[in-house]
Amino acid sequence: MADTQRHILLLDLVDDPEAIARYEAWHAADALPPAIARSIRAADITAMEIYRSGTRLVMLMETGPGFDPLAKAQADAADPDVQAWEALMGTMQRPIPSAAAGEKWTEAQRIFALAEQP
Repeated sequence: MADTQRHILLLDLVDDPEAIARYEAWHAADALPPAIARSIRAADITAMEIYRSGTRLVMLMETGPGFDPLAKAQADAADPDVQAWEALMGTMQRPIPSAAAGEKWTEAQRIFALAEQP
């Protein structure tokens, strides 16, 4: 679908095996609080996956034409369930070294696509 956009975001976990295990447990199938899933879907985020290597997380997110990052941030700031979730996740997360001040998930820039090669 032409209106779908892919976003790749990076974040680190604290370097603590127990924190990493807790983070993974909260993201296991059927573990995500329903209010968080509703918030994600309501923003026209159509697909989301998180991968981990060591302490580095990579999020692949696909969004539809109704996705607006600013509107999502404003809705999240006004939602007590999302704020509680973010506070909990914040105990296990840390920005990557190149993150801007106040930035949590940092968007990666695509530098290569095989489809663009001869």
